[in-house]
Amino acid sequence: MNQKEVSELRRRWRVDKNAVSRIYGCYVNSNKEIVSNLDESLGTMPEEEAEKYLGLLKKSLSGALGKNLIDIVFSTQQVMDSEEHKLLSALRSSALKDGQTRETFYRKVIDRLDMGGDNYLLLMACDSYDVPHRGKDGEVQADGSETVFNYILCCICPVKMSRPELNYFPGDNEFHYTAGQVVSAPELGFLFPAFDDRTANIYNALFYSRKSDELHQEFIDAVFHTEPPMSAAEQRETFQSALSDALEDTYSVEVVRSIHERLTDQIAQHKESKSPEPLTITASNITAILQDCGVSQDKVGAFQEKYGEQFGQGAVLSPANLIDTGKFEIKTSQAAVSVSPDQSYLVETRVIDGKKYLLIPAEERVEVNGQAVSFEA
Repeated sequence: MNQKEVSELRRRWRVDKNAVSRIYGCYVNSNKEIVSNLDESLGTMPEEEAEKYLGLLKKSLSGALGKNLIDIVFSTQQVMDSEEHKLLSALRSSALKDGQTRETFYRKVIDRLDMGGDNYLLLMACDSYDVPHRGKDGEVQADGSETVFNYILCCICPVKMSRPELNYFPGDNEFHYTAGQVVSAPELGFLFPAFDDRTANIYNALFYSRKSDELHQEFIDAVFHTEPPMSAAEQRETFQSALSDALEDTYSVEVVRSIHERLTDQIAQHKESKSPEPLTITASNITAILQDCGVSQDKVGAFQEKYGEQFGQGAVLSPANLIDTGKFEIKTSQAAVSVSPDQSYLVETRVIDGKKYLLIPAEERVEVNGQAVSFEA
């Protein structure tokens, strides 16, 4: 799925836009027990309550593609005969109305999901989207629908105790110091099937994780039983390790800076282009940067080999998962230097009298602990 397709579905999750008839789910305690089941008509709810439920589900379609929103890919064999795909398909085809199928799904999630002792609310809804046709100019033609996209959306929301407050209870005509249980924003969720090329793709699902470095692999295994994807943090660590191991003593500040600058520029240009397709790179993009830095062909070849071993031959990655575009930081055992990425060229490395130094120009105002200081010539 691309960003435009995700946004198209997100816009539906309002009371006046969707075709959701009921909200389903269950409230689970820290002992993995279902405390309460949810099966309510959206149409009979107060509007504010309906908006809240829809808003929680909508959040499972938020974040960055490749970081918070991750493609789950089923093999052909799984689509044909796996229990996981059959269960998801049954939930979808029944529009979640089959209570036994919902119960089977609930138990599969509850038995495996680790929420660190938190109670949580599992929410599900089924929407039926009459997909409008888009003309060659990209404009939507409201009367030109070609297909109906039926899909399910699920999210897992932690339920936490609020701070105790003094509350008024009209029935008792008294005030009491009490705390309530509050549903938080979703920690994870998924869409099935994927909405690729504005139509259903039963070979894919879209998984959501609020924390890009905590993907809840146990949930992915229970619900999809597919090869667990690398989190953004794991991708960055693996990428840096591949560079370090391959380049060895030629992995310099200048090489790191060049990679950081080039990837940052690509991310900025992609953002300006407003392309709906996610930005991706391969090993060849990085090797081109290394070659421009004068890295030997042997080292470049070693990096390509490491990249293939760690990510798979021909693997595509999101540049945003490989670098932090907001900072450029250099650390030693005694100190750390952090500069804005667009000013990273100011940091130089020198060897003076046999010792290694980091040099930064100090031509303008210099502060120490918030105090302006002067330099002696």
